[in-house]
Amino acid sequence: MSTTTVTSPAPADRDPADTAPAGKGPRRGERSLAGSLTSHGILVVASLIALFPIAWLVYLSLGPDKDDYLHPGDILGKMTFDNYSFVLQHTPFFDWMWSTLLVSLGTTVIGVLVAATTGYAVSRMRFPGYKKFMWVLLVTQMFPVAVLMVPMYEILSELQLIDNYLGLILVYCSTAVPYCAWLLKGYFDTIPFEIDEAGRVDGLSPFGTFFRLILPLAKPGLAVAAFYSFITAFGEVAFASTFMLSDTKYTFAVGLQSFVSEHDAQRNLMAATAVLVAIPVSAFFYLVQKNLVTGLTAGGTKG
Repeated sequence: MSTTTVTSPAPADRDPADTAPAGKGPRRGERSLAGSLTSHGILVVASLIALFPIAWLVYLSLGPDKDDYLHPGDILGKMTFDNYSFVLQHTPFFDWMWSTLLVSLGTTVIGVLVAATTGYAVSRMRFPGYKKFMWVLLVTQMFPVAVLMVPMYEILSELQLIDNYLGLILVYCSTAVPYCAWLLKGYFDTIPFEIDEAGRVDGLSPFGTFFRLILPLAKPGLAVAAFYSFITAFGEVAFASTFMLSDTKYTFAVGLQSFVSEHDAQRNLMAATAVLVAIPVSAFFYLVQKNLVTGLTAGGTKG
């Protein structure tokens, strides 16, 4: 009669960190107290650095005199909101706001629509020269504003679009569309082709597939493109100051310059206007913030 000896398998090698006794240090994936304090300290410092210019601008806007920025300590004893009242009642602030919102939102709508259709076409269709087409869009971003100013002025003059909102919107779209097309092309690459095929099986046209199936899935990417287009038009100065001649058609960025001249500088009014100008941008950011992070990272990989 034979007997069989059963040997148990040798235990697998274990990480010393997994078997370390309690109290000897953090486990894997856990951060030490020193590491947590360091990271939180860095975040606090970075936050203070980011918030300090905004707080300083608000503080200067409360000074009643135009030279208070030279002696900021004196503002504490005489803070007032008179600068805001003066800007709202005695300057074309609301004309500037209307012009800025019209141009910014127009650039956003037209720019995102053109960029989305362009990015989708390059992502899904293989027409001759589609790769070179995207590189041409990228090359257009290499020219400085000073080089583009004269030919754009000539074109708008021939089209009678000088001092016209549509002309300025088209100029801004020429800046926003190339970048947004690249951004959205990368985002559309992450959406499976099977969705397009399912739309064709259901009888949808290419445009129907794009508008009814693809765009709802691309909301994060569209949010980033919209935010970029809005900011591009909202804060631009060179084109707006050159192509818009009427002071009632100035955008905020150009209107701020009216407080500073060769012989005078009303920096208290400029600071108050700058604080008011930040409100529309903050509101727009609040509307799209949920999709911004997802849209910024989703186009980085394909899958």
